[in-house]
Amino acid sequence: MDELGIYLVQFDRAGYGESDPFPKRSLKSEASDIQELADQLQLGSKFYIIGVSVGSYPTWSCVKDIPHRLAGVALVVPFINYRWPSLPHDLIQDDYRKNLSRWAVWIARHTPGLLHWWMTQKMFPSSSVLDRNPKFFSTKDLEVLKNTPGYQLLSKSKLKDEPIFHSLRKDFIVAFGKWDFDPLTLKNPFGQSQSRLHLWQGYEDKVVPVELQRYVSTRLPWIKYHEVPDGGHLLVYDSDVCEAILRSLLLGDDPPLYKPQFD
Repeated sequence: MDELGIYLVQFDRAGYGESDPFPKRSLKSEASDIQELADQLQLGSKFYIIGVSVGSYPTWSCVKDIPHRLAGVALVVPFINYRWPSLPHDLIQDDYRKNLSRWAVWIARHTPGLLHWWMTQKMFPSSSVLDRNPKFFSTKDLEVLKNTPGYQLLSKSKLKDEPIFHSLRKDFIVAFGKWDFDPLTLKNPFGQSQSRLHLWQGYEDKVVPVELQRYVSTRLPWIKYHEVPDGGHLLVYDSDVCEAILRSLLLGDDPPLYKPQFD
């Protein structure tokens, strides 16, 4: 951070922290918020964006709607929306995450009260599927969770706070609902500068399958794809990987250790 003189901005998106909720949030509103924030902070005509996991959906929106403002983009373990039309059926038909996400979106949209009760009740074992569940976290992820607070927003104590719950619910609906564009059909908005958009994926990621990210990288050859051999969904907590993400984004480095090994 010091060597490269990095100025890093993190902000509370709508409905989180001290930011007001925005019930009508959308893909476009996320990109608009980021652009307005950059202007208010006088970050200049162009800036870099790093989107992690579900935070990648506002990032995709920026690539679609404000590419002229982006100096570079890093998508880190970005989630996959199974409703993207260009995803091949044979690649996702047996993926249990597809039905899980569709079911969760339906529940979040139509029975929010039931969902709030289920996520905060104490009668049954942990209702949070991301609560250190080995089905969703790799061995390395579980090691990370021993030393970090993990997903604090998904704790039962936080979810009891209805404004936080409804912000998460609306966020989830936008992220996994129907989009107004298909990222897999995007043309390179950066012209011939291929390395301006980077995608980082862990081979051991159990939340987002590596096979889907590999498909994205082949469908969009203008993306620079990096794969961490022993990385899980929490690979951003690995300081070596985090440094590699920053150096590739800002300097164009391409570390051999993270070059994907697939046909």
